Amino acid sequence: MSDSFAAAPRRRIVAVANQKGGVGKTTTAINLATAMAAAGEEVLLIDLDPQGNASTGFGIGRDNRTPGTYNLLTGENFVDTTMRRTGIPGLFIVPADANLAGAEIELSAQPRREYRLKDAIAQAALNVTVIIDCPPSLGLLTVNGLVAADAVLVPLQCEFFALEGISQLVQTIERVRRNLNTKLELQGIVLTMYDRRNNLSEAVAKDVRSVFADAVYDTAIPRNVRISEAPSHGKPVLLYDPRSPGALAYTRFADEFLAREHRHMRAPVR
Repeated sequence: MSDSFAAAPRRRIVAVANQKGGVGKTTTAINLATAMAAAGEEVLLIDLDPQGNASTGFGIGRDNRTPGTYNLLTGENFVDTTMRRTGIPGLFIVPADANLAGAEIELSAQPRREYRLKDAIAQAALNVTVIIDCPPSLGLLTVNGLVAADAVLVPLQCEFFALEGISQLVQTIERVRRNLNTKLELQGIVLTMYDRRNNLSEAVAKDVRSVFADAVYDTAIPRNVRISEAPSHGKPVLLYDPRSPGALAYTRFADEFLAREHRHMRAPVR
């Protein structure tokens, strides 16, 4: 496949979102995209977070991120000219450049401000799965991610306050579905930072599964030091230490994710 993503029917767009920081959102986006590429899928990861952690996680320096997502949202560049190869076959990224931090203010007065990312993606015929790493907030950038997406994947840290936050996120998803993107759905919830030795982790997992049932993935991502170390080396944990518990868990999760997506793609259109 060329960098221009030659015209073909596109696959799904999934936003990875949680307004609470530190829940493993970017780590999940990075390693899910990597595991999917390792499984033979072609993936485009869009770093929509001004912190740019997904870009860092693939070893892209801050002085090498322009043009990036900011230029995509402002219309200065297209997907073809903002994306770049990650060094992992089949996996591309649109990095988050420094200007993205001011994008919400700049876009607030622009026409179709909630649709800027959707419009940019629509201009490219993408026969890839698009993963959008949203900021840890419910501002205009995250709304752009949700409007562009077909579905939302929610990483949920196994702690008490995470339970409070997910209800707010679900309300936001419903508001976006009602007013801006009628096709938006909850793709699933993946439990992160799970510790079997911790009674709270078990309690949170039980509560989340009782409310969201089959929407919660069977695979939970454990607390694992290798997951924390990998970004400082500019690598996903699947490359940094592929035999670590964290890498193995993300591989199992990606298998579940792909199975769910394939079932969705085969389902009859209603």
